[in-house]
Amino acid sequence: MLLIFTGLPLSIAGEETMEREAVDCRYSSGAERPEHAAPWRSHPLPNDDVFSPLLADPKQPRFFASYQATRARDVGRSVAIASVGFGENFGLWGRREEGSCNGFQVGILAGVFSQFNLDAPSFDLLNSDFTIGLPFSWRQGPFSTRVRLYHQSSHLGDELLLGNPGINRLNLSFEELEALLSLDSPGGWGRVYAGGGYLLHRDPASLDRAKVQWGVELRGPTWHWARLEQAVKGSLAMTPIFGADFKSFEEQGWTVNTSVMGGLEWWGTQATRRFRMLLNYYRGFNPYGQFFSQKVETFGLGLYLAF
Repeated sequence: MLLIFTGLPLSIAGEETMEREAVDCRYSSGAERPEHAAPWRSHPLPNDDVFSPLLADPKQPRFFASYQATRARDVGRSVAIASVGFGENFGLWGRREEGSCNGFQVGILAGVFSQFNLDAPSFDLLNSDFTIGLPFSWRQGPFSTRVRLYHQSSHLGDELLLGNPGINRLNLSFEELEALLSLDSPGGWGRVYAGGGYLLHRDPASLDRAKVQWGVELRGPTWHWARLEQAVKGSLAMTPIFGADFKSFEEQGWTVNTSVMGGLEWWGTQATRRFRMLLNYYRGFNPYGQFFSQKVETFGLGLYLAF
C-alpha cells in the first residue's frame, strides 16, 4: 500500500518485503522471542538497553539542541532560550535470553544540560546541570524497569553572575535513588510507566526528598520513503512519536510538572542510531538548576540524537 507524503510515495512496513531490521531492545520488547526456552548469553559493552529511554523527560541523558520560547509565569517575562544536552546511558555488561530482549543490564550514565539566553548580546550561559550515575535495567516480556543512583550538581553561568551581582546563588547538588516500572502495549505501539525517587543526600539540606513520576508514550506506523531511500542508497524508516512525562516533587508541594514532546523519528533499519525532530511543550517549575522554584511555560522545537 502506498501513501502520498508531500507528493512522494510512502510504503508502510509489512505491506511489501523489506530487509530485516536490526534488533534494538531500547525500541523493542522482544516479541519475537523463541517458542522454547533459550540459553542466556553475556553481553559485554552492549550497544542498546533493555529499558527504553524516556522520550519526554527533559532530564533524560541524550544529545539534543532545542529552541525554547520561555515565559516566566511568576513575573510575566519572556525570553528565547537555547537548551542543549550531551549525554547517554552506556551499557557495561548484561545477560539476555538468546533471541529476545529479556534480561538485565548494568551501566553508567553521564549528562550535561545547559541553557543559553538568546536575547543577550553574547548568548549568555544561564545554567549547567551535570549528572553521573549507575543505572540497572531489567526486562521480562512487556515489563521493564530501571533503577539508578545518580549525582547532580548545578552551576550558574559566569555572564549571569556578572550581570546580576545580587543574585542569591545556591550550591545545588544531590544524590538520588530512582526507580521506574514500564509496561509496553502488545505490538509495541505504546507504553506507560510510573515510579519515583528519593534524595539520599542534598545541598541545601532543607530540600524535601521525595518525587513521583509517570508518563505515556505512543509510536505510529513505520513508513519507508522510497525516493529518499533511493537517494541515500539504503533502507531508511520513519515513524511519528509522542510522549508525555509528569513529575511531582515534595519540595514543590506536589505540583504536577508537565512535559510533552512529539514529532518524527528516522533511523536506518540496519543501524541503532536514531534522529528525531520534536516539538516540545513544558509547564511547571523550572527543571534546571537552582531555578527549581521558578514557574515557567515553554514551547519549542528541537533536534535529538540517539546512538
